[in-house]
Formats: sequence, structure tokens, C-alpha cells
Amino acid sequence: MNTPTERRLIDGPAGVLEVAIDRPDQPPRGLAVVAHPHPLHGGTMDNKVVQTLSRSHVLTGFEVWRFNVRGVGGSAGQWDGGVGEQDDFRAVLKAARSHRPALALPERLALAGFSFGCHLASTVATELKAAGEPLVSTVLVGPAVVNFRVDPPAGGGLIIHGSDDEVVALDAVIAWARPQVLPLLVLPGVGHFFHGHLPLLRQCVRRHLETLAE
Repeated sequence: MNTPTERRLIDGPAGVLEVAIDRPDQPPRGLAVVAHPHPLHGGTMDNKVVQTLSRSHVLTGFEVWRFNVRGVGGSAGQWDGGVGEQDDFRAVLKAARSHRPALALPERLALAGFSFGCHLASTVATELKAAGEPLVSTVLVGPAVVNFRVDPPAGGGLIIHGSDDEVVALDAVIAWARPQVLPLLVLPGVGHFFHGHLPLLRQCVRRHLETLAE
């Protein structure tokens, strides 16, 4: 990241939550919250795809908060099937807004998630949209549409999936996107964890965010 990552503990619904905050060199123009993949399969806020999502947002001027859901790393609690983890996401968003009140303007807010994290990010994005809070962007990477509900991305949406995803088959994502007429960016030859393709992922997300800022 451009500046050293700040790590801290904040209050969460099941105890403390471990968060990492990355900031751009210049005063941030917005706030982003990024959610990690499935915690029971090794997902943490330090996952390489999550860090790439964070980097992409930082490079386009966002202050980024990523976090470990309950039971992961320094976060208290235990796995709650995706329900309590939604509350964790909401708690991080609330803390981020309280920490930097100037960034609480809804038009400056971006959410993102990878795999299981897409369930969390899209759920909260839908809630914000229903409350009349428009989002700059919702980025969903490798959405786990088979095992979890994933809502259409609110605001300036971007969905990215690898053609060779070995965890969530591309056919399943297309079947999810088709009835909702959702555009899908498919990266040829790319697997679920984007091994060897993280620079391409960063480029795609950064281009998306820069386009929205124009």
C-alpha cells in the first residue's frame, strides 16, 4: 500500500473485530470496505485477492477497511453461517464512518468482496440502496453464488469471475447472472484464487473505479 497498513481492534457484535486500514498518500476521496472469503476454508483479510481489491481502491483514492469476521485471526466469536458475519460487516462500516465522519457521505462509499465475501458485501449494499444511500461502487470477485445468496451489485457494479474457477463454476455464475441481466467480466484461464493473475485483477478493478470517477 502507499502508506503503512494500520491494524486495530474495534467493537463488534460478538466481541472485538480485527481490522486493517489502508490509506492513499493524498486525503481520501471515499471509503471502501472489503470482505474476505470463507473463514472455514482459510479465508482472512490478508488473502491475496482481498489485498489486491484493497490496493485497487487505495490507488483510486479510497481509504480501505478490511477485516476478519468473527472467529478469524484476532476477531472474537465463532462461525455463524454467514448471518452474524453480515453484522460484522455492518459494524466495520459503522466504525469506519465514525472514525472518519467526513467520509460518511453515501456517494463516496464503495463495497467489495471476494467469494463468500460477496455475500456480505452485496447484502449490505442492497440494504444501503433500500435506505436511499447510493454507492459509488460494489465489486464482486468470484461470487460464491452456489452456497450463499449474492445480490446484484448496487451502484456502479462490477462482477469478475475466472473462466477456470475450480471452486465456483463459471456456469453457475452465468446461471445466476442471466435472469437478472447482470454484466459479467470473465477472465480467460483464471482460477478462483487468481494465481498469477492478480495484476490483471487490480487493473480491471482500478479501471472500473477510475471510470466511475470521470
